[in-house]
Amino acid sequence: MADYSLWSVVRNGLTGNKSWKPAWRKAAPKASYDVIIVGGGGHGLATAYYLAREHGITNVALVERGLIGQGNVGRNTTIVRSNYLLPENWRFYEWSLKLWEGLSQDLNYNVMFSQRGVLNLAHTPSQLDQYAQRGNAMRLGSIDAELFDRDDVARLCPGIDLSPDARFPIEGGLFQPRGGTARHDAVAWGYAHAADRMGVDIVENCEVIGFIWDGDAIAGVETSRGEIRAPKVGVAVAGMTSEVMRKAGVENLPIESHILQAFASEPVKPLIDTVVTFGAGHMYVSQSDKGGLVFGGNLDYYNSYAQRGNLPTVQEVAAELLAVFPNAGRLKLLRSWGGVMDMSMDGSPIIATGPLPGLFLNCGWCYGGFKATPGSGWCFAWTIAHDEPHARNAAFTLERFHAGTVIDEKGAGAAPRLH
Repeated sequence: MADYSLWSVVRNGLTGNKSWKPAWRKAAPKASYDVIIVGGGGHGLATAYYLAREHGITNVALVERGLIGQGNVGRNTTIVRSNYLLPENWRFYEWSLKLWEGLSQDLNYNVMFSQRGVLNLAHTPSQLDQYAQRGNAMRLGSIDAELFDRDDVARLCPGIDLSPDARFPIEGGLFQPRGGTARHDAVAWGYAHAADRMGVDIVENCEVIGFIWDGDAIAGVETSRGEIRAPKVGVAVAGMTSEVMRKAGVENLPIESHILQAFASEPVKPLIDTVVTFGAGHMYVSQSDKGGLVFGGNLDYYNSYAQRGNLPTVQEVAAELLAVFPNAGRLKLLRSWGGVMDMSMDGSPIIATGPLPGLFLNCGWCYGGFKATPGSGWCFAWTIAHDEPHARNAAFTLERFHAGTVIDEKGAGAAPRLH
C-alpha cells in the first residue's frame, strides 16, 4: 500500500505521478474475525484504526455497503470544536479535539486540519451572558475560550455586518481559537489508509442484510457478500442506525433520522478567516481552501433517509448567512447536498455496549458527528475491546433514557429535531 513522505511526493512528481500505490486494499471478506465493524464512515474507520493501534486487535473486518467516503463523512461542513457547556460533553469533545491536533502525523495522511478558530455570535446581551457561562465552564475544564465584544468581532471578521441597523445586531461572541475545520474526505481516506496498514480488512460494497445469532447473542452478520462471523459486532452507521438495528430485532431506539443540508458557493478571495456561527438562528459558515463559502444550518424538519433536502431550508439558511455577511449576496450557489443525521432525544451521542449480547452501538450524533470522529472511534474501540465504556464515554449510555439522566446541552427536551 501507499506510504507518504516528502521523498515519495518528490519521486512521484518527477515521474508523472504514475507510481502511486492504492491507499488501501480492496479486501474480500473472510469467514470469521475477532471484531466486525458495520459502517465505513468516519466513526467506523476510526474505530477499526484504534482497535488495531491502541488494543492490538487487527483481525477486524469493516464492512461498508457502498464505497469509502460516500456517506455522511463526505457530506458535512467540516467544523471541529469542543465548546460545550456540560462536562460530559466537553470532556469527550476536548479529547477528540486533542486527537485532531496530531491526527495527520498519526495517520501519515494530511487531513488538512486548520485551527482557524470558531466564533459563536451573540445578538443580545442575555445571549452574551449565556456564552460567558459556557466559556467559564470550558475554562474550568482547561479548554480555551475567549469572550468577545463588538470590537473583538470586528478585528477577527472585518467583513461581518456590525452596523447598528443590522437586522440582528451583534453584541459580541464566544471564540475558541483551537477550533477550526478539516478536509472531510481526507479524514475518511486517512483512517482507511492507516487501518489497512495495520491489517484491518476494509470490505466495500458489502451491505449487512441480517445478523447471525448464537443463542441470544449476536455472532456475526449476513451480508450481500456472504456470512461473516465474529464474537463482537460494532454498529456505527449514523442515520441508518434504526434500519440496521431493526435487522437485529431492535425496533425502538431513542433516535430519529433527519436530513441536514449543506451548501458551497463559488470561490472568492479571502473573506472569512474563521468559522462563524449565527446566534439568532442556526447557521454556520467557513471558507474553504478553494475559496468557496461552505455553510449549513437547520434540519429539514421531517424524517427521511434521502440524501437531499427541500427549498425552504435553502432559503432560511441563505437568509441567515446574508444577515451576517450581506456582502455574500451576489455569490452564486454552486452545489448543495444532504446527510442523514441520527438525532438523539437529548442531543448527545450513544457509545455503549448492547442492546444485545455481542453487539455494540455508536449513534445519536446529531450535528456533532464529524468533529467527534477521532474521539468517537477511540472510545468505541475501548468499549469493544474491554466490554465496558471508558470514563470519557461512560455517560453516553442507552440506559440514561430509561433512568431520565439525559445530557441535554440545549435544554430542548425530548425533541430530536430541536437539538
